[in-house]
Amino acid sequence: MSAALKIQPLKRNHSLDAKYPSYKVEPHIGTEFEAGIQIRDLLNAPNSDELLLDLAVLISERGVVFLRDQDLTFEEQKDFANRLGKVTGKPATSGLHSHPISDESSEFGDKNYAISSELDKTYTNQFIKARLSNRSELHSQQWHSDVTFEPIPSDYAVLRLREVPPEGGDTLWASAYEVYERLSPAFRIFLEGLTATHIGDGFLGLAQAGLVKINPGPRGAPEDVGTHLSAVHPVIRTNPVTGWKGVFANKIFTKRINELSKDESDLVLQQLFDLAVQNHDVHVRHHWNKNDVAVWDNRSTFHAATADFDFDQYLRLGERAASLGERPYFDPNSKSRREALGIAPPPARRAHLAALAAAANKGSDEVAESKPKAAPVASGRTVKKITKTTTESKTVLRGTEILNKETKTTVVTSYEP
Repeated sequence: MSAALKIQPLKRNHSLDAKYPSYKVEPHIGTEFEAGIQIRDLLNAPNSDELLLDLAVLISERGVVFLRDQDLTFEEQKDFANRLGKVTGKPATSGLHSHPISDESSEFGDKNYAISSELDKTYTNQFIKARLSNRSELHSQQWHSDVTFEPIPSDYAVLRLREVPPEGGDTLWASAYEVYERLSPAFRIFLEGLTATHIGDGFLGLAQAGLVKINPGPRGAPEDVGTHLSAVHPVIRTNPVTGWKGVFANKIFTKRINELSKDESDLVLQQLFDLAVQNHDVHVRHHWNKNDVAVWDNRSTFHAATADFDFDQYLRLGERAASLGERPYFDPNSKSRREALGIAPPPARRAHLAALAAAANKGSDEVAESKPKAAPVASGRTVKKITKTTTESKTVLRGTEILNKETKTTVVTSYEP
């Protein structure tokens, strides 16, 4: 019997299924609802909390959910984001995140995240003028999770685009659960005891150049205060809604693994970033239509926009509302996603397990007294150890006289996920 988790995972109640069919966009991440569902209807339904709880758990399990053609005000969008966190048990002190760069002129106030290609262009020019930017031509440098420089980062984020270019401007998400599945058993154990420092150095650079002011807070939670924009979080994080482990380190904000030297930290972080960016089977890509909404669990995903359209000719405009959740933590009793769902490990991991089994069998022709060896771990769970003992007897006779008698015992150990 497995040990109990600090926070018990939530289960879907499937109240959405009959009226609002959906389908998986990719095997391991992304679900899209078919036409007909409206967030406004969910907010105003008599069983609203039941419906929102079912949706929130689905988002946490699938990473990101897409809802097309939403008729939604920004006030409703903010309420929706906040209630997703509330129905899943976030702390009462956690509200909506306020952007660290003050923008009092915003028509939506300081809880608005303006997603604007025009704003992106403006800030890029400011970086260049201030000589703060070593802007890379690799768009893979833009993968991140939102506001992880805060002690209390976002749990759920809701993005709606009101204006989109005729082509391009897609957003990609990657599953932190599936990135964890790519780690070897020994590497998982190593990482699960480590913490990392996250810093919002892009915002700090703009402030140091005198281009913006940092909002000292509180920025939606009493813990999210100050102008230093830095926080320490576990490298492997447990999602309280699912109880699943995921990698919690991203390219933009995660700067250093605290228990390692800088060189060691750089190597390990780069490996984690590469696993998230270079494994296309952990990705889902969304092509936006006007008034589409994407809702993701920021604790267990990374995302990046695609700047592949002409900023001078087309506008990509929308708003994001970000709910704040709990302080990130790692529960050693939590499981990986595949372990919890009974899914086989990724192909490369299965090959690794086979190699471990072959190594365990090598040299086992003779029985030796030794301490029992620990079984390897497959995708976060202990695999089944199977031991077969075979005894062969060989007798050499001359007539009825026994000249020689040999007995050979063979022990074969194998592992099955």
